[in-house]
This record gives sequence, structure tokens and C-alpha cells, in this order.
Amino acid sequence: MTSDTIAKNKKQPVNLLEDPVTSTLKRMTIPMIYGMILLMTFNLVDTFFVSLLGTQPLAAISFTFPVTFTVISLMIGLGIGTSAVIAKFLGHNDHQSAKDSATAALYLAAIVVISLSFVGYLFTDELFTLLGAEASLLPLIHQYMDIWYIGSVCLIGPMIGNAILRASGDTKTPSIVMGSAGLINAILDPVFIFGFGPVPAMGLQGAAIATLISWFFGFIFVLIILTKQKNLIHTHLLPIKQLLASCRGILKIGLPAAGANMLTPIAAAIMTAIAAGYGESVVAAFGVGSRIESIACLVVLAMSMSLPPFISQNFGAGHMHRVKQAYKRSIKFVLLWQVFIYVVLIIAAPWIASAFATEQKVADIIVLFIWILPLGYGLQGVIILTNSSFNALHKPMIALVLSVVRLFICYVPLAYLGSYYYGLHGFFIGALIGNLIMAAISYRLFSNQFSKSEFIVKEPLS
Repeated sequence: MTSDTIAKNKKQPVNLLEDPVTSTLKRMTIPMIYGMILLMTFNLVDTFFVSLLGTQPLAAISFTFPVTFTVISLMIGLGIGTSAVIAKFLGHNDHQSAKDSATAALYLAAIVVISLSFVGYLFTDELFTLLGAEASLLPLIHQYMDIWYIGSVCLIGPMIGNAILRASGDTKTPSIVMGSAGLINAILDPVFIFGFGPVPAMGLQGAAIATLISWFFGFIFVLIILTKQKNLIHTHLLPIKQLLASCRGILKIGLPAAGANMLTPIAAAIMTAIAAGYGESVVAAFGVGSRIESIACLVVLAMSMSLPPFISQNFGAGHMHRVKQAYKRSIKFVLLWQVFIYVVLIIAAPWIASAFATEQKVADIIVLFIWILPLGYGLQGVIILTNSSFNALHKPMIALVLSVVRLFICYVPLAYLGSYYYGLHGFFIGALIGNLIMAAISYRLFSNQFSKSEFIVKEPLS
């Protein structure tokens, strides 16, 4: 094969139904990793600039996280439903239905986010007082949230628009959108927060305006790609009957997926409460550990966005042998990758602890955390990929039940029992055992899908 042929192949779009499984998943996942790294980096920059305003503004924006996360979780859930439905239609070579569903998804997301934001705007004081915010923080919260509510409709671009693109096998464009929006936000933050030239200093309001502009850019960029380049959405209104039918298909998967997303912060709050029983040092160390986890599992999270479109398209085409192959190869890779990450973390543990802790007690607990919990990140990856694969197979209730079982029957209860009988070591080991048990259940349950009559298809001739 000549170099020109290779270059030509690299420029060709990914064919999820025919291209080799491993190389296809690799081509889809790598751009998502880049985009997530950029977005995570710019979000840290965003937090840094707000922290320079002082303790009160930082506390005020911290109170906004549960509210903004609720809206974003719903958008993520709708994105999962959108991707699964559209990818299945594309796999079945039904481009018209895929286009109808993509258009309906944007309408649905806009209605949901506008409704939630309107209610939030009306009851801002009551809502944040209920969350524990003091009266002195409410004016600062208003500065941020009043703008955030207005701009929240633009979320449908990076959340739903990117899900439509991923369903078609394009993960490069969503990565560019994520990274570009994060970069715009990071550049505009100091300009609007502290002022620059003719732009006055606007504090928290400036941070919200920077976020709004970055979302608006992502929204417009995605719409142009979907209409002009990909031809995946209509530029005219859908008939109401078709709109409702498409919305039902998306909500069937999207609502359970959104519910599963919202369980994670609830479980995290319970785990933090257990850690709080050991004092502030353990809470601080556990908080650092949670941030380490988000970085250490970056590849898993990227694969959880690139694997489902592959599965849904091949499911729609009846290529269940490719679904099985993709799932098992992804699981094998994740387990091996996370072992590598674990070794890296063990080696770097003393430096990580010293970087995040000013007290030796906190540093020691961070090291203990790194020695135990990251050993189960590969197992956690199995659980995450299995859940996303069930959503891709249009079985969202199984994914939701698995999330409930994992968090509230295995992970949290075993961590609590370990803590009760064996202290802090038991707390960490119990959580690890919870992931081990749940990974085994998840893998077994998904593997059993291929023995069911509804999924029996003839293997391709070699």
C-alpha cells in the first residue's frame, strides 16, 4: 500500500458496519480523549479564575453545581437516547428516520432545558436556600445563574448535536467542538471577570457570560455541521405526529440514562458522608482521590461515548458478531489499560500526595487511597462500558437497574460495612470489592445477551 493510499484512507469517514472493529474503535476514541483532556484543562482554568475573586464567589459558584449538573445530566441522558436511536436507524440504512429523530431530539432538548431553566430562574432564592446557601451568597449566585439560565438553551449544541454526530461515527468534530468551546471560555474568563480595555470587570456575571458565549459558539458550529455538511437534521418544522413519535423513542432510552447519571452524585455524597466520620483530613484526601479518578478513567469515559454508536449501528444492521467482538475487545483493552494506569499511580503516589496535601496526615491517606481504589478502575470500566452498551442495544432499563445495584447494593454498602468493621482500610477495600462483584455481574449479563433468540444471527463466512 502506497503512502498516498494510506493518507487517502485516513481522510475517509469511518464505516461502522464494515471497517475492522479494533481500528474503528481506536479511530473513534482517540479524538474523544483529546477533546475531554482539553475540556477538563479549560474547566480547571475556569475554576482558577473564579477562585481569584475570593472565598465567597468560589463558595457561591460551588452551590450552583448541583443545579447545573441536574440540567446537564438530563442533557447527557437525552444525548444517549438520541445517539442510540439515530445510530440504529443509520445501521438499518434508514437515513430519513435518523434525520427525523435528530431534528426531534433538538426540539425536545430545547423544550426540556428552557422549561427547567425558567422554573429555576423563578425560584432561585428558594432553591439555593434549600441547598444551604446563606442569604449573603444569594446576590452572587444570582449574578452567575441568571445569565446561566439564559444561555442554557445553547447546551443542546454540545450535548445533543455532538450525540448526533457520534451516532454517525464522527467523533472528531465533537472533540473539536468540546476543545474549542473550552478554549473560548478560558480566554474570555479573565476578560469578562476582571475587565480588559473597554470591557468592565463583571466578576461572577462575567464568568457566566464567558460560558454563554462559548456554548453559543458550540451551538452554531454544530448546527452548521449537521445541516450543511452531514445533512442529519431538517431545516423545516416536523409534523407534530412525527415529532411526538420520534421524541417517544428518544425518551424511552434517554430518561433511564439520565436517571442513572443522577445516581452517581448521590452515591458520591453518601461516600463523602462516610468519609466525614473520620474527620476533615479523610474528606480532603477522598476529594483529591475523586479528582484523581476522573483523570485516571479518562480513556474509559471516552470509550463510553465511542463504543455505543458502533454497537447501535451494527445492532440496527443485524451484525451482532461485530457487537460481541467490539464489546469484548473494549473490555480487554480497558482492563489492561487500567492496570498500566494503576502502576503509574503507584509510582507517582508520593509526588501526587505532596502536590495536593499540606499536611502529612492527608498525604498518607491519599497514598492509601491510590494503593487500593485505583486497582478497581478497570473493573469500574467494565461496568461503565456494559451500561453504555445496554443503552446502545435499546435496553436502558437494564442499564438503570445495573447502576442501582452497583451503587446502592454493592459499592456503597460494602464500603460502609468495610468502614464499620475495619476502619479506613476497610472503607476503601469494601468499595474495591463492590466494583469487583458488579463487574462480574455486568460482564456475565451482557454476554448472556448473545445466547438469546432475539440476538442470534449467523456468523459471517470466513
